[in-house]
Amino acid sequence: MGFPYVLLLFSSIIVSTLGVDIMQPEVFNSVDQSFPLLQFTDSTESQPYRTAYHFQPPKNWMNDPNGPMIYKGIYHLFYQYNPGSAAWGNITWGHATSTDIVNWIIHPIALFPSDPSYDIKGCWSGSATILQDGTPAILYTGIDSNNNQVQNLAVPKDPSDPYLVEWIKSTHNPIMEPNDVNKINTTLFRDPTTAWLGPDGKWRVIVGNEREQNTGLALLYTSADFVHWTEAEHPLHSSNETGMWECPDFFPVSKDKHVLKASVFRSLVEYYTVGTYDRHTDIYVPDAGSVDNESGLRLDYGKYYASKSFYDSDKKRRILLSWINESTSANIDIMKGWSGLQAFPRKIWLDKSGKQLLQWPVEEIEKLRTDQVKLPITKLKAGSVVEVSGVTSAQVDVEISFSIPMFEKAEVLESSWTNPQEICSQRGSSANSGVGPFGLLVLASSDIQEFTAVFFIVFKKNDKFVVLMCSDQKRSSLDLDYDKTTYGGFLDVDPVKQNLSLRTLIDHSIVESFGGGGKTCITARVYPTLAINDKAHIFVFNNGTQHVEISNLNAWSLKQAQIN
Repeated sequence: MGFPYVLLLFSSIIVSTLGVDIMQPEVFNSVDQSFPLLQFTDSTESQPYRTAYHFQPPKNWMNDPNGPMIYKGIYHLFYQYNPGSAAWGNITWGHATSTDIVNWIIHPIALFPSDPSYDIKGCWSGSATILQDGTPAILYTGIDSNNNQVQNLAVPKDPSDPYLVEWIKSTHNPIMEPNDVNKINTTLFRDPTTAWLGPDGKWRVIVGNEREQNTGLALLYTSADFVHWTEAEHPLHSSNETGMWECPDFFPVSKDKHVLKASVFRSLVEYYTVGTYDRHTDIYVPDAGSVDNESGLRLDYGKYYASKSFYDSDKKRRILLSWINESTSANIDIMKGWSGLQAFPRKIWLDKSGKQLLQWPVEEIEKLRTDQVKLPITKLKAGSVVEVSGVTSAQVDVEISFSIPMFEKAEVLESSWTNPQEICSQRGSSANSGVGPFGLLVLASSDIQEFTAVFFIVFKKNDKFVVLMCSDQKRSSLDLDYDKTTYGGFLDVDPVKQNLSLRTLIDHSIVESFGGGGKTCITARVYPTLAINDKAHIFVFNNGTQHVEISNLNAWSLKQAQIN
């Protein structure tokens, strides 16, 4: 829904700075506060952090993706949008469409706040469902004049229009309200999922909730007509270790397996479990070993929140979208005139082990590829650095794999080293750990004083080896001060039996990395001041004490996507 505590803090800063009430609809018409972030002399460099192929509107605030879907061969992306400012607040549903999920056309806002009884204080996150007659419907959270969160329905004015430009709100709104009997907190009741049909022909949908301090819930509702909804006697699932679940997502990944994803309010972490859903009892149970809290599997171990997936019925695949917020302050966002973007769309599917998801950029990215560069098999000696030249390093797609000829120098993984992010932060990209760190330095200056490092370290644990994947932002900008958190996650790959692969999408201020064919993903926002535009470089490095081999490297410059 976009209500994380950090955003509330940002909004308070903006209110005190600009003197505006962020919840008042009249602010929709306020003048945009757009200024260059840095004082470059060349006007083409005045916005070096805007992306080339990640979706973002031309200006103002954007957060959660809402109701992505495909309808009549057209991909639809709705998103939380403030039409009057680059600060969070005054939330509407922005709308864009695409025929290839890469190039986008921006349409008029789909949903504005309008009614005191159900959404006057914002049209917040929700989902789209294709009904039995083939037409779409939107379920979304609204906030009424008393600050209660309720669920609402909207349908297209003209279902024959493949672009679905106009939407009509139901006269029955609100269609779901907090239940006093079950003591639902009226400020923690939000973000309905895509609905699904049960064996009794009734629709099911879940809504995020928190109850009894730290218990996150997926409240379950049912309906025969998609208008009148009844809360089930029990939630679909709950966990007493997480707190509020925002933007839940629930979908099948095989004949007998489902995934339940929760965006955890308190930590801004997204985690998921793989489990079994009983369609007759409407109970979901995570598999044994599928950890049901933030220490479990994550969709992404970096800056990635409020994701939403949908089934692409045309290409028989599930696609994942997500909000990537800024790492700079709200004041800088106001200065540059925009904030937030969408991660590049990912195809997601269940790994053959049945224990985790795999994620990979959708194949349509290949439409943007130009200027391919290859490196032959190369021995990467300890302490060496090799530049990847011949590509546009500020917007590029890099695939590399490493083979490890020896493991004798692998450092022992201590039993207390259980938090991968802490290990990555403590070690960094320059530490000599035996087998690693080795990987990529991206958005790097020519003298490698400024860079973002994405890399692996291999540890020994008993008679096996453990792979750690890191994204280190400590040196990502020499002149700008912002959140430079180092991210990390363990990678479920045996480096003795297979090469370590890494794919990284670089787009000016975003670095999305996929390790082991998409088993571990890490996204970072960075704002270099030296390595911008044509001054950006890419290097392969090895700071370990033993050599590794580059077994394969392909890099492609990526063209600018069209967003009109």
